[in-house]
Amino acid sequence: MLVFAMAAVLVVAMKSNFQRFYQRASNVLFAEQAHAYLRGAEELAALVLIQDDDSDAQLPDPRDDQTEIWAQQPQPFPLDQGGMMTALPLEDLQGRFNLNSLSIPGQTPPRGSEARLTPFTPAQKQFVRLLQTFEEPQISEYDAKIITRSVIDWLDTDSSTSPDGAEDDVYGSRSPAYRAANGPMASVSELRAVANITPEIFAALAPLVTVWPQDPLNFPINIHTAKPEVLRSLNGEGDLTPLSDTEAEALVEVRDTVGFQDAEDFWKQPAFSGKEGIGTTKNLVGERSSHFLLVATVTLADKNTHLYSVLKRENRQVTALVRAGGSL
Repeated sequence: MLVFAMAAVLVVAMKSNFQRFYQRASNVLFAEQAHAYLRGAEELAALVLIQDDDSDAQLPDPRDDQTEIWAQQPQPFPLDQGGMMTALPLEDLQGRFNLNSLSIPGQTPPRGSEARLTPFTPAQKQFVRLLQTFEEPQISEYDAKIITRSVIDWLDTDSSTSPDGAEDDVYGSRSPAYRAANGPMASVSELRAVANITPEIFAALAPLVTVWPQDPLNFPINIHTAKPEVLRSLNGEGDLTPLSDTEAEALVEVRDTVGFQDAEDFWKQPAFSGKEGIGTTKNLVGERSSHFLLVATVTLADKNTHLYSVLKRENRQVTALVRAGGSL
C-alpha cells in the first residue's frame, strides 16, 4: 500500500508538471504564430502604401486623402488555425498635431520676463487653440498658454524654467521625483508626466496628437485627413482662439462632399474669410502624408494579440519606426 501511495503521488506530480509544461509551450507557440501574422499585416500595409504612392505619382497634383485604398476598412482575414486577423483602416498621423513641433531643434527659447513677451511660434499658437477645442474639460486661453509653456519646457534642451512653465524644479518635488525629458517625445503617453496635464486633459488630447516624426520641421498637417479639432486649431495668426464649431463643421462638410481642390482652395473657404495673418499659418498645412498608424489584431485560441505600428513611407520604401503590442 505504501508503494502504491508513493507511486500515485509521483504520477499526480508528473501530470501536473506536464500540464504546466504543455500549457507554457502552447502559449509560446500561439504567441509566435500571432506575432508572425501581425508582421504579415504590417507587410501588407506597406504594400498598400507603396501601391498608393505609385498611383499618386501618375497624377499631376498628388495628394493623400480618405478616398484612397490605405484609408479603407480591410476585410477580416480567417486564419488556418480557426482564428481571425482584423485591422482598422490605416490612420494618417499627419491628420494629428505633432507635439514635437512645439520646440524647434537647436533653438534656444527666451527666458525671464522676455519669454512672456516673445510671441508663440505658429505651431505653438495652433496648440493653444487645439487645447480650447475640448467640450470637456473646457480650457480657457489663459490656461492653454500655461499648458503650452509646460510642454515647451519639457521638450527644450535646457533646464531653465520659463514663466508659467515647468522644469526639474517642479518635477523633482514630486513623489516619485523625476526630470524633464529635455528632448523630443517618444510617445504621446509622456504627456501624463508634464505639469498641468490632468488625466482629463490627457484623455481629450491623446487622440488628436502624435510625436512622429521626432524631427518635425517637415511635417505639415494634411488638410484632407486632419481631425475636425485639428482643423479648428487653424486660424489667423493674431487669433489664439479656435475656429467656431459652425466654421469647422462647414469645412468638414465641404471636405466630405466635394473635397478641397488644393491647399489654396482650402484657405479660400468662408471659415477663413477676413482672418488676418493667414499667410504664416499656411506653412502648417499640406496635402501629402508620410507617417501612418497601423492597428491590427489577431485572435487565436480565444486570445487577442494587438499590434500598433508607426509606418514611415519615403522613396517607395516603408519603414516601421516603432512597434507596440500585447495580449488581452
